[in-house]
Amino acid sequence: MRGVFIINGQRKEIEFAPHKRLLDVLRENGYTEVKEGCREGECGACVVLLDGKPVNSCQVLAASVMEKEIITVRGLGTIHKPHPIEEAFVEAGAVQCGFCTPGMIISTYALLKENPDPEDDDIKRALDGNLCRCTGYVKITKAVKLASKKVKKDGK
Repeated sequence: MRGVFIINGQRKEIEFAPHKRLLDVLRENGYTEVKEGCREGECGACVVLLDGKPVNSCQVLAASVMEKEIITVRGLGTIHKPHPIEEAFVEAGAVQCGFCTPGMIISTYALLKENPDPEDDDIKRALDGNLCRCTGYVKITKAVKLASKKVKKDGK
C-alpha cells in the first residue's frame, strides 16, 4: 500500500505493508531517532507527536495516520541548532545512554505546550510511560524544569 505522511513538516509518499506499525514505517524510512523498546506501548522509547499529541508509535497502525502530522525529535531541532528542550537535557545531565531521550524530549515538548510551568507532579504525569534505566529521573525532572525556563525565554 502507498500513503502520504507529513513527517517533521515534510510530505512523504511511502510504500508499506498494511499491517505495519507507524514505528516500523518511520524506522524503515530513516527516522531511526524513534527507538523500538518494548513493542507494547510501555516504555515510551517510540513516542512521537501525532497531530500535536504524544503517542507510542509501536501501538499505531501506519495506515491509520496517513495525511496526519507526525513529529519526531528530529523535527524539533538540529545538531547545529538544538531545541531549548534538547539543550536543557544536555545541560542537566539527563542524557546518559540516550535510548529513552527522544521519547522523553517529545513528551516534555507536549507537556510544555500545554503547561509552561509544570510542578513535579505534572512532570511525573507527563513522563509516566517513558522509562529510563540510567538516570533515576532526578536529572530528567531537573531538565524539564530547565527546559520550561528556556522555552519561555526563547518563545518556542
